[in-house]
Amino acid sequence: MSQPTPPSSITLEGVEFAYGPKLPTVIDMPLFELGAGEFCFLYGPSGCGKTTLLGLIAGVLQARRGTVKVLGEDLSAMSGAKRDAWRGSKIGYIFQMFNLIPYLNVRDNILLPTRLHRSRKSEALGRIAVSLGIEKLLDRGVLELSVGQQQRVAAARALIGAPPLVIADEPTSALDAAHRAQFLELLLAQCKEAGAALLFVSHDQSLAPLFDKQLSLPELNRAAKVEVA
Repeated sequence: MSQPTPPSSITLEGVEFAYGPKLPTVIDMPLFELGAGEFCFLYGPSGCGKTTLLGLIAGVLQARRGTVKVLGEDLSAMSGAKRDAWRGSKIGYIFQMFNLIPYLNVRDNILLPTRLHRSRKSEALGRIAVSLGIEKLLDRGVLELSVGQQQRVAAARALIGAPPLVIADEPTSALDAAHRAQFLELLLAQCKEAGAALLFVSHDQSLAPLFDKQLSLPELNRAAKVEVA
């Protein structure tokens, strides 16, 4: 007997979003899909709706029309509180500016999701820290770290507890080429080991060949208003 196909990690169908009833449409997306365990590179310049799209996928924003399903859950059917709890337990998020807590040390920054959400287990802390090369930094303050070290701490926080979906929002924009390549190698290896799907958002198309598929957000989003350089 064949095994059932796992549900897509992300499915958006007929999704529209605006920040207010009289404001312009920011997202008009007929279809967007990310398969289970798939690594997707999503690219586009400023103004094409990247941040808004990630807000919809994470359940921070709600579409005014269409279906947003993430890890088999219809986000529009959840209350705000339930979406918050679900997001913390199911999604690892690497922010562009890292969003580390300055008064916590490295260890406590990484473990924060496990303390807020019981389903995120902390047992893998040592293994993840070693894999990302930050095992000797766990008792250091995050403000003492280099940008590259802070980035790896942010990645460890997103990966702790093996969430089934990892979202990375322009996480390499502050790194030089050598550190960018090293970080991506570590991130992809960790997601593969955990079986997590990865949605990696960037404007740097040179990174695209490292991923299973590459998508242009301006081509997907009919409401994209791209800034001209």
